[in-house]
Amino acid sequence: MNRLIALGVAAIVILYLFFSSIYVVNVREQAIVLRFGKIISTTSQPGLYFKIPTSFIDTVQIVENRLLRYNIANMRLQVKGGATYVVDAFLTYRIDDVTKFRERVQGDIDLAQQRIATRFDAALRQVYGLREFNAALSIQRPQMMKEARDLIKPDMDELGIDVIDVRILRTDLTPEVSAQTFDRMKAERLAQAAFLRAKGQEAQQSIQAIADRQAVEIVAAANKDSEILRGQGDAQRNAVFASAYGKDPEFFQFYRSLQSYRTALGANTGTSLVVPPEGEFFKYFNASTTNGTVPPPAAPDGIPTLPSTELTVPEPTDVLPPTNVGVNDQSTPDTTNPVAPAPDTTSASSEEPVLPSVSSTPEALPSISLESSAPAQ
Repeated sequence: MNRLIALGVAAIVILYLFFSSIYVVNVREQAIVLRFGKIISTTSQPGLYFKIPTSFIDTVQIVENRLLRYNIANMRLQVKGGATYVVDAFLTYRIDDVTKFRERVQGDIDLAQQRIATRFDAALRQVYGLREFNAALSIQRPQMMKEARDLIKPDMDELGIDVIDVRILRTDLTPEVSAQTFDRMKAERLAQAAFLRAKGQEAQQSIQAIADRQAVEIVAAANKDSEILRGQGDAQRNAVFASAYGKDPEFFQFYRSLQSYRTALGANTGTSLVVPPEGEFFKYFNASTTNGTVPPPAAPDGIPTLPSTELTVPEPTDVLPPTNVGVNDQSTPDTTNPVAPAPDTTSASSEEPVLPSVSSTPEALPSISLESSAPAQ
């Protein structure tokens, strides 16, 4: 019985010593073997490893071998111009030297992240503080992230930590600065719009001035051509007039005098002329006719006096008279008939007017003479 108990205790002790001397490292971990607090070995390859049994002599500390991430949220940063941003950022790192990591921060991830937070905050403030307001919102952001990584990397190397990358997730203005920034941006855009509008008006005025000048030149050229054509037409007209009037200069002077009379003495002109009748202007008014007599003055408004329409013979009958009615023999004139005899065209004087004879058509009335009330010539 005692032997069985002893064998059981021995088995338990052997199993304990066996399992306490074994430790396993997987692909996401690294192992640090400590003997009385001193590092004697490190392991980053996955597998099954052995150490001195029990944890009184050798102890094993497991450290992460994966990419780790540290986040900063709602961090207030001030840029060079004085504006304040609210920034969200993170960095990724890996523990590449477990010995330094154990010596510097005791292999504690929380303690390491406290050191990372301090360095990361300082690096971001330095990067933002060297730039103007719009830099963080422009294409300079990749350069800013690279500069922040380069600033924090040397300090993290001392801890056995390799900083892989730094990323800025969000860059926003604080609420108190956002309104001022919006007003300033609005003023800048309005100024830019006014400048562009002024440039457009300048271009418009320039184009309009060029168009006006071209219009004036076109109109002037057209007027020039029209004046040249008008002058050529006037020259041709004058040549025609000169050729026509040159054939009879006396008639030309007479015609021009009539035009002058019409222009100066026309109706409704309201012009009064006081000139002597013997002047050159009234030359053709004083001229005699071809038979040596002066023509009678014209009636008012230029209309001559009409002859009398009073009949001096009885009303004719319905019977047509013979064809020789109204024609008397010159040898025996009828003194009782007041109708004037028709003159003989063969023996009439050239100075007396010739009256036409009435045709003997069926519908013709008897030829009668009218006594004219015009004054004797």
